Amino acid sequence: MKKYFNLAIDGPAGAGKSTIAKEVAKRLGFIYVDTGAMYRAVGLYYINKNIDVENEEEVNKVLDDINVEFKIMDDGIKLFLNGDDITDKIRTQEVSNAASKVSVHKLVREKMVSMQQEIAKKNNIVMDGRDIGTVVLPDADLKIFLTASVEERANRRYKEYIDKGLEADLEQIKKEIEERDYRDTHRDNSPLREADDAIHLDSTGMEIEEEINYILDFVNNIRNEE
Repeated sequence: MKKYFNLAIDGPAGAGKSTIAKEVAKRLGFIYVDTGAMYRAVGLYYINKNIDVENEEEVNKVLDDINVEFKIMDDGIKLFLNGDDITDKIRTQEVSNAASKVSVHKLVREKMVSMQQEIAKKNNIVMDGRDIGTVVLPDADLKIFLTASVEERANRRYKEYIDKGLEADLEQIKKEIEERDYRDTHRDNSPLREADDAIHLDSTGMEIEEEINYILDFVNNIRNEE
């Protein structure tokens, strides 16, 4: 029997993967691994260094200078970039777009995937991203592909920004989500796609609690069978 339980949650931008994965992990007592945040950290590094994230040669030159890690603090899990807490600095549209663009580069993905796999080998985890079930954890105990309509995802992202006191334009967010969907599904390295053995969950119109319970039922059924 496997020592640790790995739950993979994949899906497009704005599907609510982080919110759902974080709460599912909390209720199961698992570690939540936010892979999207790891790529955002990398994107933020290049923004701060004024390096064009679409210039693969320049990106690769300083890749070894980047260290991303999660730390369990008194007030929750925090994300650090080269020793600096950037948990609250990565949730902007600029960083999100940079993360999407830098994630297409082969060496960036290889570095992140290696880090993510090592975490999964040593812990019961819930990991969310774009290629967890297909590339990072192809042998995960359970794979969920979480999605929603473009309109629903745009509205959720818009509300998130407004609640944080940030300026937001709904139509611009919708456009950026559509563009990101295209980039994520058409990139050469680990494109976004649903794993053949994943459970498809379209959350359009669903309440968060419904989504969480839906996933927990699958997890509990699998664990009870072991």
